[in-house]
Amino acid sequence: MKRLIALLLALVAGFAHAQAFDHSHAAWDALLKKHVRWLPDGKQSRVDYAGFAKDRAELKHVLDGYSAVPKADFESWPQAQRMAFLINAYNAFTVEAIFAKYPDLKSIRELGLFNRGPWKNEFFTLLGERHHLDWIEHEQLRPRYGDPRVHTAVNCASIGCPALRDEAFTAGKLEALLEDGMVRFLGDRTRNRMRDGKLEVSSIFKWFREDFERGQKGFSKVEDVFARYAVQLTDKPEEQAALKAKAVAVSHLDYDWSLNSVGR
Repeated sequence: MKRLIALLLALVAGFAHAQAFDHSHAAWDALLKKHVRWLPDGKQSRVDYAGFAKDRAELKHVLDGYSAVPKADFESWPQAQRMAFLINAYNAFTVEAIFAKYPDLKSIRELGLFNRGPWKNEFFTLLGERHHLDWIEHEQLRPRYGDPRVHTAVNCASIGCPALRDEAFTAGKLEALLEDGMVRFLGDRTRNRMRDGKLEVSSIFKWFREDFERGQKGFSKVEDVFARYAVQLTDKPEEQAALKAKAVAVSHLDYDWSLNSVGR
């Protein structure tokens, strides 16, 4: 009997521990709603880093919560919860990285050794080990989950990057938010557009072309992306038809690494 009681207590304790993490990401969501602003077209956002700076204590609370999650707990979660956790952690730690030099910062690329950005700096703990931002994106999100739409979810604090949302990712809204991110990004004519009968797109589709050609989400070629989102890329029916027929020449735009702060 004593052994059974001990086992039950251990199970209850383990369940309580597993439930300790807030999968609604409410604290991070509150900060995003307070400090991220959509531009009038709803395609780009700007971040109030000065406002975030005043709420560093709240941001630290969020980051500490992500850092406290044990790897065993993380691996026990459903895939959607793991993806939402990693996306939110990436974006939250990116905001934190900006404060290494803010407000004397015009671009995230000014950070890190030889101004190479913070992506290789192991400046935070996640799942029990020291890690860097590239670990989240290139060793977890991209290879483990294979959804190329994640490139419109993780934000590099730059104007050229797909927008940082004013809400946290959650498991229940993951699919909808990933798709909405693609719709907004492909619909942003400053970063993806038809011009003079040719398609000009973000360098993201060059850097991560392989992610869009793995047969995930119906994309076997990067041109499949432009065909699916033809309506976002142009208002002209004849150009939409050409995109859907994959009969359009494609070039890549220069990436704008300017800090995505309010006022830019």
